[in-house]
Amino acid sequence: MCSFPIFTANNPLVAMRFLFYTFLVFPGLLSAQGSFPWQNPLRIAYSSDGIQFAPPAIFQDSSGVPSAIHWKGDTLVCAFQWFRVPMGGPGWDRVAVKFSYDLGLTWTSPVPIAINGFPANFQRPFDPTLARLPDGRLRIYFSSSDGFPMMGLDASVNTYSAVGVDGIHFQFEPEARVDHPAIRVIDPAVILFKNNWHYTAPIGAPQAGAFHYVSPNGLNFSQVSNINSDPAHNWTGNFVLADTQTLRFYGSGQGNLWFNTSTNGGVWTGYTPINLMGGDPSAVRLPAGYLIIYVGQPYATPVQEPLPAEVAFEVFPNPAGSTLYLRSRSGIAAEGNYYLYTVEGRLLQRGVLTPETTLIPLDMVDGHAFLLQIICEGQVYWQRVLRKE
Repeated sequence: MCSFPIFTANNPLVAMRFLFYTFLVFPGLLSAQGSFPWQNPLRIAYSSDGIQFAPPAIFQDSSGVPSAIHWKGDTLVCAFQWFRVPMGGPGWDRVAVKFSYDLGLTWTSPVPIAINGFPANFQRPFDPTLARLPDGRLRIYFSSSDGFPMMGLDASVNTYSAVGVDGIHFQFEPEARVDHPAIRVIDPAVILFKNNWHYTAPIGAPQAGAFHYVSPNGLNFSQVSNINSDPAHNWTGNFVLADTQTLRFYGSGQGNLWFNTSTNGGVWTGYTPINLMGGDPSAVRLPAGYLIIYVGQPYATPVQEPLPAEVAFEVFPNPAGSTLYLRSRSGIAAEGNYYLYTVEGRLLQRGVLTPETTLIPLDMVDGHAFLLQIICEGQVYWQRVLRKE
């Protein structure tokens, strides 16, 4: 696997990335029936034990490679690769983040991250992984390379990092965190566990297992023994602390999503399947259980913006005065909810959608710019709203 990832039916996430990178380098090799990353939604589900999850809902359209963590207090943050249309536009194929300030019950709209000092000649960041530092800052690990590897993912693709305080603006940290001499390292998973930082990345085909590196500071990693696997279990996923003494890794593979358990990060006890199918999972430990975000099955067609007419809501006036209205353009009943956030991601108010006009009072809301999120029929949409001066 020194040039292209292995394309097998038992490795759907690697196969998806094969299609994506082949599309970038050799667009003529793909058929119209190919499943591209931007045709997949991220899904979210909850569980009391991390094994049996409730039915999932759409977390974010046209996205992949999620990494969710419990940051501080009631705040969760999730980073992911976002393919916001139009294709090739400024929001296309960007690492974005969403925040929750109520332990995952509601989430802000996605915001692309900014990395100050990121080398201009580097490939755009992809495969983000978040980690909370002991001082409360966030570090984001990601894949990139010095220039674009024209023959696919080769050994020039390494893991890099950046650090920030608000989850959106980061400062690039020079040098690679992990640079394997003979093979690319993608899909990193990183966590601080028992005073050591642990890093894994899938080696290739599922049976090849995962690279394993350790570090005292999250910056300088040393390779240790690889993690073994089998054809049914691909170490493409993320770590989560089950408790202070137990580490879990949620991964994907041939069938259901799964997790494996370890007390030292190197020796793993065995695979436990969960009742969800998809790829690239990321779990968060909550006071009453687990939240999981993962790549779901692809849409039949890509999600477009603005809203398709058959499910759209008219937002007026914009700019608004003291009142904003939502009105269904179809006239067909559509159950859903709306959420109004500040541009910084703070939830201001929420309400229920009906087929009739929905009034949103703004007279008690401070600010001149807002983000309106609409969740309707399993889809998530958003629109920027301005207030008249």
